[in-house]
Amino acid sequence: MSDSMLPMTRRQFGLSLPAAASLTVPAAAQTSELMPWDEPATVAKVYLASPEVHWPKPTLDVENEVAEIEARLAEVAHKHTENVRFVGGEILRVEADVKPWLAKMGEIDGVLMIPVSQPIPPLRPLLDSLEVPGLFFSRPYATHAWSSIAELRKHGRKLDVIATSSYGDLDPYMRIFRTVHHMRKSKVLVGVATPAARQQTAAAYSKHFGTSFKFITGREFQEAFNAVDERQAQKEADEFMRGALRVVEPSAKEIRDALRFYLALRNMLRQEKANALTIDCFGTLAANTLPGYPCIAWSKFNDSGLYGVCEADLASTMTQMLVASYSGMPGFVSDPVFDISRNEVIHAHCVAATKMKGFNGPSFPYILRNHLETNEGAAVQVLMPSNETVTVARFTGPQRLLVSTAEVTGPVMDSDRGCRTQIRTRVSNAEKWLQNFSAGLHRVVFYGDHTQAIERMGRLMGFEVVHEI
Repeated sequence: MSDSMLPMTRRQFGLSLPAAASLTVPAAAQTSELMPWDEPATVAKVYLASPEVHWPKPTLDVENEVAEIEARLAEVAHKHTENVRFVGGEILRVEADVKPWLAKMGEIDGVLMIPVSQPIPPLRPLLDSLEVPGLFFSRPYATHAWSSIAELRKHGRKLDVIATSSYGDLDPYMRIFRTVHHMRKSKVLVGVATPAARQQTAAAYSKHFGTSFKFITGREFQEAFNAVDERQAQKEADEFMRGALRVVEPSAKEIRDALRFYLALRNMLRQEKANALTIDCFGTLAANTLPGYPCIAWSKFNDSGLYGVCEADLASTMTQMLVASYSGMPGFVSDPVFDISRNEVIHAHCVAATKMKGFNGPSFPYILRNHLETNEGAAVQVLMPSNETVTVARFTGPQRLLVSTAEVTGPVMDSDRGCRTQIRTRVSNAEKWLQNFSAGLHRVVFYGDHTQAIERMGRLMGFEVVHEI
């Protein structure tokens, strides 16, 4: 299905909402003003040297060495203008240099530390004072200090090390720094009738990543819905139905209400300057008590680099935000279904994006269905691609993330059980995963193998990565 068949083109969406993640917005839409979560990360460069150089050679010209590195880092910055903006570039030689330098840098998202000589007295004071993630970029022969980084990280520092002669090895870290910034500046709207149960969880994620949360009541959703013109909602519904392969269960009114609710939620995101929304649609604000089912809204948000997540699930929302902002691919929040006789796990849910291979990629076909578990409302059944590797992940809290990979063997087309969108996956050891399964039901599925990137993000952003299988 082409973009022209969708109810709103990416350019129209980008102009009607704050722009989504810069990795995800088409060039035409990037003329709109960027929102805070969409801007490049500000990364401070700092060179670490010793008052008297001994290693790699006593005659090293530190200033000349720094000038050569600066020229190479300028190339990195040029290649990653959407991801990072470098500031700083000073040389620190003694402990007393550290605090004045940090004060001068102001608000930053991370620090790129480049050792030039050995020893480097400012390193430990800098790490002790650092409140943002740090990357220690050690070129061959520059220092021996790389050998201390892993041990320092064990004591809670958000710190990674890369030892390489290739500046190209910095590329994934530029995208990670952008993810750091994206999560710091993101805002999540949480729809619940009783927020107390989730406020502590939200506060923990906010403290660790900087993400903002605001709790929304059912009355506010109804008011936003009422404010949407019915004719506009009908036009959106007509276009969305034309884009579908077919319509099965939902009535015209259910589809119109779903699209009217989408427009209402879109307006809420714009008014609140937020980029994520999750509603307790199976609990205190059950879907059948809302003015429309949110499933289609979530699909359209997720296609556009924003975040729409079921069931006020903050862990899945943060998981989706982490991996999608790095990879440029939406997540599919799923209920896993195990079949150890086939070494398979089926991932099923009534909410799915159509652009699972990337926000700027093709839309996969969808069928308009009702919500299977309630037999009402409007949802989408997306025919996701097969023969692909997927990454399956979930935060268990801000300091621990579960991850695994699987191979998609095909969509499940004709199931009348579970949820509307289903993919069958083959895993390395379904029995092991089943027996050790923890941390709630939901998992978030992303096309592609992102495990190495997640491990790097864990080191740099301060969370443990645990392989489930």
